[in-house]
Amino acid sequence: MGRFKYLLSLIVLSISLVACGTLEGNASLQAGSSGDRVVASAGSTQAKGSKGTRTNEIKVLEPVASGVTVYSNSDAAIDASNAADGYVMVKYTGSAAKVRMLIETPKGNTYNYLMALDGNYDVYPLSEGSGKYKIGVYENLHDDQYATAFSQSVNVTLKDELSMFLYPNAYVDFNASSKAVLKGAELAQGCNTDLEVVQNVYHYIIENVTYDYQKAATVQSGYIPTVDETLATGTGICFDYASLMGAMLRSQGIPTRLEIGYAGTEYHAWISVYVPDIGWIDNIIQFDGTRWTLMDPTLGSYASKSVVKKYLEDNTYYQLKYKY
Repeated sequence: MGRFKYLLSLIVLSISLVACGTLEGNASLQAGSSGDRVVASAGSTQAKGSKGTRTNEIKVLEPVASGVTVYSNSDAAIDASNAADGYVMVKYTGSAAKVRMLIETPKGNTYNYLMALDGNYDVYPLSEGSGKYKIGVYENLHDDQYATAFSQSVNVTLKDELSMFLYPNAYVDFNASSKAVLKGAELAQGCNTDLEVVQNVYHYIIENVTYDYQKAATVQSGYIPTVDETLATGTGICFDYASLMGAMLRSQGIPTRLEIGYAGTEYHAWISVYVPDIGWIDNIIQFDGTRWTLMDPTLGSYASKSVVKKYLEDNTYYQLKYKY
């Protein structure tokens, strides 16, 4: 065991979502192996004669491991070639049966992911702006005991503070051919502004996706949403709602954060969106034609007006912990 730098005990991130069971970080999105950032476009589906002035062209940014800036040893590799775009690529090539990847952010937060063990690069967002990120790959020894396989600090200067919330990643996984992306383009058809797209997508989801109480009661640690499955089944838990809405909006060029934190005393997932001239729209659920309030698609799908009103009156109800 002398090859390990040190032993440590990690607190396994097993998030109990409000009425949503548990989730555990699991980076499973594979990305390209070489080349520069690619913008994938499926073209516009704008209907002829539509009155909307905003194009609904699909724009999917493809994360790539360009191979320009790579840190590695025999067990793991970190490709930071495109860190300025808000993400890094990490792969594990060792033999451990369970591996975690931790990102320590410039603000002192730690993001904890359960890695895929397929030898391919996976995508991890740098969610907290420019600064120094420490990226570490840790192999499980037994129980909650882990040892360092490889770690590296990376100094990041972002080109755009919003870019990481446009790319697909492990929690908001999509591509230009995803049915969720095509549905997002359909819902954006005829819109004049990004805000109208957000409104259409939000209302579609709360009206067509039913909260799955059985799934919430039985979901296993390590669960990751599949946006096309949520769209096809019309059911899901909070993590599914937020991931689906994130895929639809990101593929329309609208920066969208999937957020995880506390809703009251329980862990929960929701979204925030960025709209030009307005900025980040946080904690909203409805648009009355003039203003937005509390955008949580899970709550919006089933909560009564009285419940929503109670949350609107409590500015401390949502407490953000992580952004993806």
